[in-house]
Amino acid sequence: MIRGWLRAPCQTPPSIQQTPRTLVYNHLIIDQKERYTMSTLQISTHLGGYSAAVEKARDALRQADILNRIRHIDHTVWHPEPTEISNRLGWVTSPSAMQAETADLAAFTAEIHAASFTHVLLLGMGGSSLAPELFNLTFGGTAAGLQLGVVDTTAPETMSALAASHNPATTLFVVATKSGGTVETLSAFKYFYNWVAATLGTAAAGAHFVAITDPGSSLVKLADQYQFRRIFLNDPNIGGRYSVLSHFGLVPAALVGVDVPRLLDSAVAMAAQDDLCAHIGAIMAILAQHGRDKLTFVTPSTLASFGDWAEQLIAESVGKNGIGILPVVGEPLGTPAVYGADRFFVSLALAGDETAEPALAALSAAGHPVVRLTLPDVYALGGQFFLWEMATAVAGHLLGIQPFDQPNVEFAKIAARQMVTTYHETGTIPESESAAVDAATLAQFVAQASTGDYIALQAYVPPTAASMAQFRALQAHLRDQTKLAVTFGFGPRFLHSTGQLHKGDAGRGLFVQFTYTPAEGADVAIPDSAGSDASAMSFGVLILTQALGDGQALRDAGRRVMRFHIAGDVNAAVATLL
Repeated sequence: MIRGWLRAPCQTPPSIQQTPRTLVYNHLIIDQKERYTMSTLQISTHLGGYSAAVEKARDALRQADILNRIRHIDHTVWHPEPTEISNRLGWVTSPSAMQAETADLAAFTAEIHAASFTHVLLLGMGGSSLAPELFNLTFGGTAAGLQLGVVDTTAPETMSALAASHNPATTLFVVATKSGGTVETLSAFKYFYNWVAATLGTAAAGAHFVAITDPGSSLVKLADQYQFRRIFLNDPNIGGRYSVLSHFGLVPAALVGVDVPRLLDSAVAMAAQDDLCAHIGAIMAILAQHGRDKLTFVTPSTLASFGDWAEQLIAESVGKNGIGILPVVGEPLGTPAVYGADRFFVSLALAGDETAEPALAALSAAGHPVVRLTLPDVYALGGQFFLWEMATAVAGHLLGIQPFDQPNVEFAKIAARQMVTTYHETGTIPESESAAVDAATLAQFVAQASTGDYIALQAYVPPTAASMAQFRALQAHLRDQTKLAVTFGFGPRFLHSTGQLHKGDAGRGLFVQFTYTPAEGADVAIPDSAGSDASAMSFGVLILTQALGDGQALRDAGRRVMRFHIAGDVNAAVATLL
């Protein structure tokens, strides 16, 4: 594996031999087709007419010494003031820092196995849940690991289903929240703590819970109060969406059987590849500036969850100040005819898998920019995590965006809290206008779209495999009919990933909300506190107020919004739109 270098502006690194159109970096080669080969990781870029602008941006990054400045925690790369920058760059050194923690993670995992736990439920949202989900879906299912499920919803049916399918005696709960105050996570904790205590007793319940949080957060006090088995204190200088290579990602990774040292080795190696990280960041920014701002991830099923992780990283980092790069994930790959001129494709595949190659070749031939990343094995994802974190930070610099805050996320939370207050005072939810599910109504709404717009499907319904399949089918159907980028997310989960971009970008989105009424007897009470039977609100009320709060926040930001409310079978209703 090659090593990186530090360079002063305009200085040629001594390890480079220059020839026309070809640069040789030890084992790293860039030729006139913009193709990289780094060890067995291969990255090829086909940018067409955008190549010159990308090269100019790369030169500017070199001259300003941007990568070196990022490593040295220089907040002026993005903003004259250090607020929410200097204390958000811990991810730059987290791969090497976490190498010192691997023995402890291994010992903790052995302790959990010795205690006869067989399942883990991760209670978290956004950056606290997407990485654990990725590790489970990509690496899980082996005899060496526990079975892990992620609870990042407030749908009551999901809570009931998880309680029915798990044994409290053999289930470990990981409560993960940086701030310690995430409402979805704490609501789930109170529900599952009571569920465990009802069977095992309060004296034994705490040993089934583990916390991952920042030092001094309210979760630390809560974990002490309820005698959690373990509290993992994360580096507070790491934001949630950059936390995959910290305790937030690696504790669950160890539990599902990931070889954490091997994963970190890949990340540390990538952290030395300044030019490669800069190149991907330059591509993201320059294509967005030229209208190619719909970054579409193409992945096989084995790597599909990487797109979900990258979606939050990119959308929440650069979706603000009237600018945005919209990640599109989970979309079936189509022919060039169904895409507009706002697309940019990134293919992530394992070596030997060329399933998507004919379609990618057709897209490239039609003039769409395409980047192909071919990984030697799944452990190369460690390097991909760091690559995309650094590239996103670089793109933020080039776009003039501070990538580490989320100024618009709080708007939906405020509106939802106001609705909850009204509910407590009056016993009713101040609902907004909704429509019955109807294909003609949907067609009339999306007919407002112009070139470069996108459609966001927001489903505040139970996240089941069946409903996922229906919404993915609707996503592809609308894409084919409108030639627009179409995204999909379960609510309130997406509020912690793409919610910032929805309210902070240039306002090109059309938002289609789906809400539902839980079947009679299906709603579940949220305990006022763990260990208490008192309850002032249910999960059914919470998920609806979150949907309505987000809808209000979108309207306040001048966005186009409509809501379908489903009183019966969700999947059957969505099927009528196809």
